[in-house]
Amino acid sequence: MRLLSRKQKVKLINWYPPFLGSGIKLTYLSDDFMKAEVEMKLRWWNKNLVGVHFGGSLASLCDPFYMLLLINTLGNEYIVWDKAATIRFKKPGRSTVKCVFELTEPLLAQIREEVTALGKKDYYFDLTVTDTEGDVVCEVHKTIYVRRKG
Repeated sequence: MRLLSRKQKVKLINWYPPFLGSGIKLTYLSDDFMKAEVEMKLRWWNKNLVGVHFGGSLASLCDPFYMLLLINTLGNEYIVWDKAATIRFKKPGRSTVKCVFELTEPLLAQIREEVTALGKKDYYFDLTVTDTEGDVVCEVHKTIYVRRKG
């Protein structure tokens, strides 16, 4: 089976109906899948009753990206799943919001080593969603499950 290129994955993600409907856009994906940036403009269709970003859309903004990065960097020997997420709202989102996801080589080495030794493990990632002024709109705590195949 032919794997999709980075460019094809970006296009698919941006046309994925839940993201398209929420106005979520992957604006940057590094060639090595170590970093991704995602944004969401405030539109009439993603506002809540008081005119700020809908909380569900903010949660969706942060949903699959660490899983996507890890699947592409760890390779086919690993199974990676989103396991849990919590969100803490800090400030109403009244403008475009952005979130950055980033992996490091030491973290990938640690994951490979620990999962090889343990068979499986949960990893935790803390994210901040910021507005155009750099203020924190919400904080998201992600739990990602990783295990070796076979």
